[in-house]
Amino acid sequence: MLIAISLLILAYMIMGKDASRLLEKVKDVDWRGKINALMDKLRPWALKVGRVAARPLLQFYYVMDDDNTSTLDRILIYAAIVYVIIPMDFLPRAVFKFLGVLDDGVAMLYVYKKIKNRITSEINAKVEDTLNEWFGVEYELV
Repeated sequence: MLIAISLLILAYMIMGKDASRLLEKVKDVDWRGKINALMDKLRPWALKVGRVAARPLLQFYYVMDDDNTSTLDRILIYAAIVYVIIPMDFLPRAVFKFLGVLDDGVAMLYVYKKIKNRITSEINAKVEDTLNEWFGVEYELV
């Protein structure tokens, strides 16, 4: 139920529609539990798609995990991450080819614009630590 409502809220927000009635339905969510469960789904997906594709979703994840993140931002982040990692889409890739990928990008870009100022150096450090744990240490050529 949370996934469906979160995706609807994200879609409403992208379209510029009022989502306040939907927000009422998710105001009492246990976000700590959802955040922990999300990491369990994020890691296997990340290992399939690679370090570069995983980075923005981990940035989203750690912003969502921040105690100062609003409920609306948590819902939008949750919806964007879930939309990207679950196999079903509003526009399936198998049918719509490029448009099927584009809808994921629109969701990610919308949420990124909403939260980009919350991606701190501390969050980026957590992201790099997690990526290094999952993929090994990435070395930079000097």
